[in-house]
Amino acid sequence: MVSAFLSCTTRKTGLTLKQQVALHSVRTFASFTNPVVEKDCRSITPPYTKLNNNLNKVRRILSNRPLTLAEKIVYSHLTNPEETVPVRGETYLKLSPDRVAMQDASAQMALLQFMLSGMSTTAVPSSIHCDHLIEAFAGADKDVETSIKNNKEIFDFLESAAKKYGIAFWKPGSGIIHQIVLENYAAPGGLMLGTDSHTPNAGGLGMIAIGVGGADAVDAMAAISWELKAPKIIGVRLTGQLQPWASPKDVILKLAGDLTVRGGTGHIIEYFGQGVETLSCTGMATICNMGAEVGATTSLFPYTHRMRSYLKATGRSQVAQAADANAHFLCADEESSYDKVIDINLSEVEPHINGPFTPDLSTPLSKFKDFIKQNNWKDELSAGLIGSCTNSSYQDMSRSASIAQQAADAGISVKSNFLVTPGSEQIRATIERDGQQAVFEQAGAQVLANACGPCIGQWNRTEEQGEENAIMTSFNRNFKSRNDGNPKTMNFLAAPEIVTAMSFAGKLSFNPMTDSLIDKNGKPFQFQPPIGDDLPGQGFEAGRATYEPPSPTPTPDNSVNIVVNPTSNRLQVLDAFEPWNGEEFKDIRVLVKVQGKCTTDHISAAGPWLKYKGHLQNIAENTLIGAQNADNGKVNLVRDITKNTDGTIPEVAKSYKDQHIAWTVIADHNYGEGSAREHAALQVRYLGCPLIISRSFARIHETNLKKQGVLPLTFANEKDWELISGGDVIETSGVKDIAPGKPVQLLVTKMDGSKLTIDAKHTMSADQIEWFQKGSALNLIKEKVGSA
Repeated sequence: MVSAFLSCTTRKTGLTLKQQVALHSVRTFASFTNPVVEKDCRSITPPYTKLNNNLNKVRRILSNRPLTLAEKIVYSHLTNPEETVPVRGETYLKLSPDRVAMQDASAQMALLQFMLSGMSTTAVPSSIHCDHLIEAFAGADKDVETSIKNNKEIFDFLESAAKKYGIAFWKPGSGIIHQIVLENYAAPGGLMLGTDSHTPNAGGLGMIAIGVGGADAVDAMAAISWELKAPKIIGVRLTGQLQPWASPKDVILKLAGDLTVRGGTGHIIEYFGQGVETLSCTGMATICNMGAEVGATTSLFPYTHRMRSYLKATGRSQVAQAADANAHFLCADEESSYDKVIDINLSEVEPHINGPFTPDLSTPLSKFKDFIKQNNWKDELSAGLIGSCTNSSYQDMSRSASIAQQAADAGISVKSNFLVTPGSEQIRATIERDGQQAVFEQAGAQVLANACGPCIGQWNRTEEQGEENAIMTSFNRNFKSRNDGNPKTMNFLAAPEIVTAMSFAGKLSFNPMTDSLIDKNGKPFQFQPPIGDDLPGQGFEAGRATYEPPSPTPTPDNSVNIVVNPTSNRLQVLDAFEPWNGEEFKDIRVLVKVQGKCTTDHISAAGPWLKYKGHLQNIAENTLIGAQNADNGKVNLVRDITKNTDGTIPEVAKSYKDQHIAWTVIADHNYGEGSAREHAALQVRYLGCPLIISRSFARIHETNLKKQGVLPLTFANEKDWELISGGDVIETSGVKDIAPGKPVQLLVTKMDGSKLTIDAKHTMSADQIEWFQKGSALNLIKEKVGSA
């Protein structure tokens, strides 16, 4: 029976019988030691009856016009559905999310803010995931042990806050937030906020999942309606079926090249078409995860049989049953319309490689060899890294292991450092049981902890420091210096099976689809297409008891005392920001005019700075240290006008703050793209910046600025960016009477004394103006909770 099955599979894949046996034999005789069990899904299953009732009210207001899936889910979560007439791209919606998820780096500031709200428990189910503070170095368990020791104060704070407020706490080493959410909390038709930009990963299970800053999470946890401008909808019609070498990762890598890092801003990307049914649930999650790289509010897929299978395999049969009963709610209406439609024939998608330094520089694998030659880059791959929240599913690991097994059978060893990051303890335990982990380790791979690790800069890399080198990863983001702190490291993004194959070649020019390596007998060897099941035939393994999942609905314990040591350099109790004085801004000094890409990594670096995420004063020392000054072409160097000396951006900002001089940043396009890092807004506010003027903003960062009482303005004519320089002084006209849609003027005094007037605009809603007036959204929440 087994031989017949393998022979059939051999005919389809081209792999030898020996290779098939090696890949499947361990699974065939695997046995459970701790199988995944059915979960209590009462707090996980969306309230479909309520959502359908809400949606019916909205339909009447919209004259029963057909709705996209994104509209159905978003509009059904309106707090008061009869008070609003939703208009895409115009109306601000007040929504009631079902759930909040926080990773450990951003949870610190979110909880410090929540503590000021006066709430005794969270209003919606919430979870904390310890995944960001584990540095990759010695591998897996050793790195977790080191992290627990080095970050004990932080983990103790997060765990005590979780106990006090009834928040599910996932221990260090249990897994990456987005993989854990997909395995445990995501549900079709739900609305979730997550304090990480890749929260849309849950769209692979048909959920509207949106990355936000901590202050937005506090809204949901404090039962305050969360505000979102009604997104426009990009429809992506999928037809055909992926060829053996292509993967879901290649779909989004291609789309990122088409849309660019700004093309999805203000939009939800909704996939539809017969091609959707051919994709695995985790594959759809990969596509949704990287929608963040084109600036999309979120991405999602309609409910499919693959989602049903995944829900059942991960212990959520109750959710699957409820979704089956509400299938009409979980797909777009016939004849619904999109603001833009993009057609992708999956049959024509080939593997893509994106980068370096930006996720939208997309090159088909067939042209990548020429791309390397054209740029005169060294044809050498220093490291290959697979895993991360984007690509650490069972299917990803299985397909990559099939490539590694082929190389092992041919006697070919890895030529590059090869690192593997499982996404969760469930994935790690399952690939250990089924043999994929052994294949990786025998190939020379280092298996890292179930954590973010190198993807977010948590990589204690000892080689290639300061040297130009290339790495290839299955990650989602590749900004300069992001992974190892070396600005000369070029990160190329690809599917994990492509990364794996390239690691055996050690060359960027290698095309695993067409090129050959030399096997142990000195003969040419060519990889056959990767294979891998989307779900384990023996079911998922839950893993070690150390990482046992918390209760879905922990009981809050108000007796728990949350201690923040006043002398700590890791945690600092927040002081409320001062309210706006109600007057025009005067004498605002331009601290820096930023040129080019300025992501949240540039504004508030991660890596070694992650340890200060709970200490605003300390992390403010990295404010804008990655920004390039348009006036002198240098990074992190500006003129202190009051002292006529040069200094770093944080140094001069602190000097101005000490002198009570308010300052501003003049920014380029898509300012603040990247991570949902609210520190990038908190830090400038803390250092004395009341407004930022940009050609355009990334969605999450613009909202984060508003939440912290910073006024984001854009040039009415983006060419006016060229007219302002560092050291100029700005006065506003129109802020005193600020109102939705009302423009603002900037009265600029140049360093030579000349004056000019520049028109600016804003996107502040009435509620957001109230945040600004109160000094921050948190100030307003505290006031409302206090009065209640």
